[in-house]
Amino acid sequence: MTEGKTRRNFLITSIAVTGGIVATNALQQNTTNTATPPATMPERVLGRTEVKLPIFGLGGAGQTPLSWEGKEGDAAAIIQRALELGIRYFDTAPSYGPSEDYLGKVLPPHRSKLFLASKTDKRDRDGAWRELERSLKRLNTDYLDLWQLHHVSFSEELDTIFSPSGAIKALEEAIQQKLVRFAGITGHHDPQVIAEGLRRYPFHTTLIPVNAADKHHPHPFIPVVLPVAREKNVGVIAMKVPAYGRLFKSGGLTGIEEALGYTLSQPGVHCCVIAAETVAQLENNVKIVRAFVPLKEQELTAIAQAAANIWEDSTFFRAWT
Repeated sequence: MTEGKTRRNFLITSIAVTGGIVATNALQQNTTNTATPPATMPERVLGRTEVKLPIFGLGGAGQTPLSWEGKEGDAAAIIQRALELGIRYFDTAPSYGPSEDYLGKVLPPHRSKLFLASKTDKRDRDGAWRELERSLKRLNTDYLDLWQLHHVSFSEELDTIFSPSGAIKALEEAIQQKLVRFAGITGHHDPQVIAEGLRRYPFHTTLIPVNAADKHHPHPFIPVVLPVAREKNVGVIAMKVPAYGRLFKSGGLTGIEEALGYTLSQPGVHCCVIAAETVAQLENNVKIVRAFVPLKEQELTAIAQAAANIWEDSTFFRAWT
């Protein structure tokens, strides 16, 4: 369609200018990088995308430098270290403060090796298109590997999304124009809504909360969404793995080893994304993931039981819409 072609030409032209400058600077910086080659993390194929990725990716939200104004230096250090550690999946969204801008200043030289995901919380076609344009410019890229419908919470939103002028039209057009490779849906409010979204449309991925507190919630995600995703070979990306650290409160889990082990051992989960407050925290997370082996059933049961008394505080994000 003419409008789409015009958009694509405009985006590619503008990104080539800004992205070229950033890429040149970043490449010059990388020539002095003496970091040791990254050890490997376990990898899994992300559902029917057929893309093989490390089981751990960097999140761009949370209370971290990537989503804070005025923290570009700290954010850049985390992003650069993530690249050195072998992370290839980077997750962000327009609503995550300056996250897209920060990623767009570091990632361009490495773009061909990465899996870059962003989102839109617009439910109409035109609004979603405008947000995609903005995301591509901020990220200094001419395409996204994954574009996701962000925090879909109510069935009424699905009706709007799938209407003739709904956001799904923008997503389909963007894929046709090769501005986007894969389509996803995310949510942390109502698992029935996400499951219904997967039944109504052939999404490639879903991003949902998967953690040790889930089974204690009256409306859990794991037993509701994962079976539908497995049936349709949808890539499952886990979020809220440590519940912003609340799983580690007194009487809860002992640490991130248990949180990651529980999440990544769930059948049908392909990878997870966790934000990092510091470079040291990121390094520790990656160290744990490199040593990951699936937990046995009794270990999973014990970890879930440890979350029994703190599940309400650890699923506070379920109220967000």
